[in-house]
Amino acid sequence: MPHLYLDNNATTPLHPEVAAAMSAAYQAQYANAASQHGPGQRARRIIEDAREGIAGILGASVAAAAADQVIFTSGGTEANNLALRGLGLADRRRLLISATAHPSVTEVARQMAREGLEVVPARVDRQGQLIWDAFEPQVGDQTRLVSILWGNNETGVLQAIEPIAVLCRDRQVPLHVDAVQVAAKLPVDFRELGATSISLAAHKFHGPRGIGALVVRHGTTLEPQLRGGFQQLGLRPGTEPVELVVGMFVALQIWQRDAVARRRHLERLRDQFESELRSAEPAIVIHGAATRRLPHTTSASFVGVDRQPLAMALDLAGVACSTGSACASGSSEPSPVLQAMGLDQGLVDSALRFSVGALNTSAEITSAVRRILQVYRDLRHKNGVRKVIAGPRQPFSKGV
Repeated sequence: MPHLYLDNNATTPLHPEVAAAMSAAYQAQYANAASQHGPGQRARRIIEDAREGIAGILGASVAAAAADQVIFTSGGTEANNLALRGLGLADRRRLLISATAHPSVTEVARQMAREGLEVVPARVDRQGQLIWDAFEPQVGDQTRLVSILWGNNETGVLQAIEPIAVLCRDRQVPLHVDAVQVAAKLPVDFRELGATSISLAAHKFHGPRGIGALVVRHGTTLEPQLRGGFQQLGLRPGTEPVELVVGMFVALQIWQRDAVARRRHLERLRDQFESELRSAEPAIVIHGAATRRLPHTTSASFVGVDRQPLAMALDLAGVACSTGSACASGSSEPSPVLQAMGLDQGLVDSALRFSVGALNTSAEITSAVRRILQVYRDLRHKNGVRKVIAGPRQPFSKGV
């Protein structure tokens, strides 16, 4: 039985046009872009042209006198690490992060808390939206950095970044935005957004694995976290992967070309998926459905069954999905995102994440829903329908 791939938030299949562009780049046999000879200079031009093109697509300034920086990294995790460790006001001790942040932020925050920083999770409501009255007083003269997840990787819930950026600017606090799931799904205008930095990863938008970027506003001080070379102004040393840079740039160009049609396609597939599930089984709960979400992400609770045997049974039935963030998929712990939203334990324990991509089709969605419903009904019949356990969870463990 062929697998129906509904785990695009973990990674997306490489777009054929990206694969072709990267193949041509590999065949070109580019030299090390840090070398001063002619072949090295040729590779340098390819990288810098791509860097400028990526900046333009993301709405960053490319004006020579006030150019924002596009720093290539190994992916979104490294970009988030670089932002949390390298940005911020050194004489301040408070780090404010999303309570529903990705592990590449929460794990760094935990380590920084062990090093003596005060780490404060910004609380969210049951729809996953930031609770402004609790957030706003925390942004003050002791705040080193604010890091906000724009589009949640589990629920798809979108935060309104602009008012956060205005608040941070007024109080002179740097703002980092994790845009890994937003980039090339929704329009990103870095200058208009008002953030100090944003992170992205190419493999989330049908580009290659192994490359991402941190976009940093002009005039921002960034402390490098790696040492050993002068590449990228020393902010992220190491030999730059020309072919991966090309792949990332082409993936963004394809998205820019097809942006409107792709967004509509993703929304149609997501809405079809949720509608067909809920029409057949009204007990299935879609999280964050009452607020703004990414066009491609569904977090659904299948009340009465446990998420882990359900995910394994779906895999055997040929449906690829996940129990949460791919970076935490080896853990048996329940979703910290859904816990932070204060959901009942029965909903947390029965939740799976499904995420569609540009290469999915409507026919695949119909087939996937049929398989999911069959597996769900079989497991529920074996288990007997259990009631949802009431009682909200704490949004974060003490000390993050």
